[in-house]
Amino acid sequence: MLKTMLAGLTGLFALLFAALAVAATADAHYRIVTGPERGTYIQIGQDLSKWVAQPAGIDLEVIPSKGSAENVQRMRFEPGVKLALVQSDVYQAYVDMANSGNEDAGTMIRPLRLIMPLYDEEIYFVVRNDSPMKTINEIKGKTISVGLIGSGTAQSATTLYRLMFGQPIPEQNAQHLSNEDALAALIVKKIDVAIIVAGQPAKLFTDMNPDLLQQIRFLRVDPNAPETARARQTYFPATIRVSSYPNWLKEDVPTWTVKAFLVTYDYNLRDTVGNLKRFADSLCENFDNLQEHGHPKWKQVKLELPGLGKGWQYYPPVERRLKACFAHRAATQSAAGSTTAQNAAAQKINGAPCSDQARLLLLCGK
Repeated sequence: MLKTMLAGLTGLFALLFAALAVAATADAHYRIVTGPERGTYIQIGQDLSKWVAQPAGIDLEVIPSKGSAENVQRMRFEPGVKLALVQSDVYQAYVDMANSGNEDAGTMIRPLRLIMPLYDEEIYFVVRNDSPMKTINEIKGKTISVGLIGSGTAQSATTLYRLMFGQPIPEQNAQHLSNEDALAALIVKKIDVAIIVAGQPAKLFTDMNPDLLQQIRFLRVDPNAPETARARQTYFPATIRVSSYPNWLKEDVPTWTVKAFLVTYDYNLRDTVGNLKRFADSLCENFDNLQEHGHPKWKQVKLELPGLGKGWQYYPPVERRLKACFAHRAATQSAAGSTTAQNAAAQKINGAPCSDQARLLLLCGK
């Protein structure tokens, strides 16, 4: 009888300790803000949740959003959001506005820190198949969907237009539509151009009805156009490949690209710092799983932390962890004889009218 009771107590204690262990690993309930439901960012967030956060004992909830500018806002102020995906031109726009004296932009961006650069996102200039336009430099004066206010697409679209033509898109020509609504408006001839930022292959196009796909096409970069030389000040050449959309494209399409970054906050609470260190270790240790099982864009990510421009900073606890892990991986691969490739309506700011740039970065109405 006593033996039976002791065995029962032993089993009860085992269950209790197991429950406590599960509770301990479930204490870290974090959120990552990404992008639209059919964009690349949300898939990257799902990959990070499954292949990086889970092995590190972190429950990482993947949250859709309008895009990069909204992500900066939510990363800065929304409880539970510990990670965000942000385009490089959006991050730089905040830094530039902060450096020019915009206090709201400074409040927003200065406490944010980078974990690491990820991959390049292609910028798609979409027109109807019957459009006379062939190249990107022909969009001046057209009715254009530039993406939702708060999205990285809106930042990229308006910045590119300003660079190419030396002026902003006329207000009457700019439509702030979601990617899906922009394509629908394009097909029914309510707009002339839809600008979309997404890493290829983008689900927006791969999931699209084949009959509708045949009604649209992409504009190309003209390497000889003066507008192209001006755009090259900020953006980099890229290619939309036939292999990304084999049942649609007949040839590769030259375009522009923008870098995606994984971003966090300058946390100093011990538990948060510890959890993010474990996340960093898991990111490095499970990188091969990301490349093998995750979105194809992971194959473009390199395990490196390149130098940053003024106003950009890595998160030191994670930076140290990643650098150590990267070095260990490189040494291990070398010893094994491996040659694996390393792989921002009208607001007032300081008494002045809100600029278009500030509106896109969601700095208006504060």
